[in-house]
Amino acid sequence: MEICTYPDPVLRRKAEPVGKVDEGLRKLCERMVETMIRADGVGLAAPQIGVSKRIIVLDVDGEFHILINPELVSTSPETEEFTEGCLSVPGVSATVKRSAEATVEGTTLDGSKVRITGKGLLARAIQHEIDHLEGRLFIDRLSPARRESIRKEYERNRREKK
Repeated sequence: MEICTYPDPVLRRKAEPVGKVDEGLRKLCERMVETMIRADGVGLAAPQIGVSKRIIVLDVDGEFHILINPELVSTSPETEEFTEGCLSVPGVSATVKRSAEATVEGTTLDGSKVRITGKGLLARAIQHEIDHLEGRLFIDRLSPARRESIRKEYERNRREKK
């Protein structure tokens, strides 16, 4: 599957909830996992492959998760700054402040409810992928000046690749 890149409008839409888990959804999730691995990512949200549905996959520090209709239920008041990039905004990165701990609830492919609490990179990946489901990109968390600088760098990189 191809990864949608900024400024594709699908990346700015709030994703729709998933109805029932069926074979088509399982195959979509399998393709999402393959796409994430091929792109050497730690997470992928369905909007990043052009599907405006509330699905994320994560592969962080040996923990692998597929979450249907995930919801961020809590974040810690403590924050951490770390350099972040995105498969949908390739070739650029920036320091982003996020909560040091995050808890997400969702449904697995077998229909079980699950609650995951992550720290460090897992917390960051959870928040990053949930942002995608809300139509936000990591660059939206930057100051206006830094966001404009990153946008110009991204556009310059895109022109050079053509």
